[in-house]
Amino acid sequence: MLYAIVGQDIPDSLAKRLAARPAHVARLQALQEEGRLILAGPFPSVDANDPATAGFSGSLIVAEFASLPDAETWAQADPYVAAGVYAQVTVKPFRKTFPS
Repeated sequence: MLYAIVGQDIPDSLAKRLAARPAHVARLQALQEEGRLILAGPFPSVDANDPATAGFSGSLIVAEFASLPDAETWAQADPYVAAGVYAQVTVKPFRKTFPS
């Protein structure tokens, strides 16, 4: 089943994000290579593709896991969690409807 993982950043998270990003991206690449990643990306803090020093307010990952506990375990092991980038992480089942 698919799960949506939403990480909400702490204020002024940019420096911590940049430091943890290579490990974070490596985990996403592994999901992609396994054919389980649907989409992933950050929420810019301002209305721009490149928010520069404004940074990001969080992230969204939609991926396939065997169960909700598996998705939650994976999300809690994210380098952004370990680095203190995320103030909160929410994991919810997700049903993709469009595009079909």
